[in-house]
Amino acid sequence: MKPAWDSLMTEYAGHASALVADVDCTADGKDLCSVHGVQGFPTIKWGSPDAMEDYEGGRDLESLTAFAAENLKPVCGPENIDLCDDDKKALIKQLQSEGVAKLTGKIAEKTTELETAESDFEAAVEKLQAEYEALSEAKDAKAKEIKDSGLGLMKAVLASLSKAESAEL
Repeated sequence: MKPAWDSLMTEYAGHASALVADVDCTADGKDLCSVHGVQGFPTIKWGSPDAMEDYEGGRDLESLTAFAAENLKPVCGPENIDLCDDDKKALIKQLQSEGVAKLTGKIAEKTTELETAESDFEAAVEKLQAEYEALSEAKDAKAKEIKDSGLGLMKAVLASLSKAESAEL
């Protein structure tokens, strides 16, 4: 992925409304990565610096370039209200009127909801993993029991009998 990313950085170097960059989350960029929830590497984030989103697309140059061409441009927001449709403009105005304290509280509430959804998901996956492992062990034990009961020998005897019958004909 690194060569593809480097090519994309070169293509967007000096771009007026988009920044494509590397951040070393193990060194000087550690705080920035923490703010944006980067936990694994490599992670690609995109969007407004105030509301970064996870990139879920392909990691090859063609996929990255296509995504960048379609998405790395000014987008609707308080700084580009002229790019918003009427519904988004109304929502932005409503949110702006709520003030910092109320908006901070709403963001904290929604962030907690996201964290709860993630932890619920992780707990369910752990439960499924444990169930899968138990089912796999039970299957393996049953397969061993069946094989140990003489299945292989039965197959060998059947093959021998079949050869004997074929020889008699």
